[in-house]
Amino acid sequence: MLLDPETENAIAYELCQLLGRAILPVHGSGGPGAPAGTFGTAFFHSELIGATDDGEVVHEWLLTAAATTRAPYGEIGLRPSVTEPADAAAEPVELPDFADRWLHLPEVGLAAMPTGGLHGYAEDRGWSWRTQQVTDAIAAPADAVARVAAEPRSAFVLALGVGDDGSRPLEAVIERVARDGDEVRVTTELPAGYVGAPVFGVEASPDGGMALHCLGLLLPAASGGHPVATFDRIRSALAAATAGYR
Repeated sequence: MLLDPETENAIAYELCQLLGRAILPVHGSGGPGAPAGTFGTAFFHSELIGATDDGEVVHEWLLTAAATTRAPYGEIGLRPSVTEPADAAAEPVELPDFADRWLHLPEVGLAAMPTGGLHGYAEDRGWSWRTQQVTDAIAAPADAVARVAAEPRSAFVLALGVGDDGSRPLEAVIERVARDGDEVRVTTELPAGYVGAPVFGVEASPDGGMALHCLGLLLPAASGGHPVATFDRIRSALAAATAGYR
């Protein structure tokens, strides 16, 4: 669905309100004081595994593009809005052996980190995470991904850019997404810090309104745009990689 500019701006604003606390900045490098390294965006995803008599069984992941996680040292940034109390943690989460902390799924270009260690990190320091998640209800089902066609449609990327001063501002940009063979692609190349960010699309809903889906996450640029690791592939890859633990 290609929307008018006013509607696109309204959706971009709402995304910042609804899911601004779902995303975190990531930075991989050779270590403190090393060259700039790789900047990216990661986001929380809650995956519904099943249900028991006690309620739903959910796995929470931090997802990003594998390309942002290959460095020997990394940091996951914190913003006042994602901690309770606010401003409880002024320094980023420092992660030696950064690459080893992720489950790498090269067939999708995805890196996934179980969030238990992050919650433990916060608890040890007397604060807690106050985040939002891209839930299974928001993550695009396979049929919604399949309906992305070659004709460009409105898309929204929610990311943490890289300012000239090293800051990581929250940015919701309006883009176009289209199918290119077997791939879904964002059709333009985006700035530093965006790789790994969630990509959203809209389509008409049965009630005559609009349905918002997270199509997947942004992979590194290629051929003037960015392939998207779509959620149908993300779900399949996570299920295969964790089959013995579900």
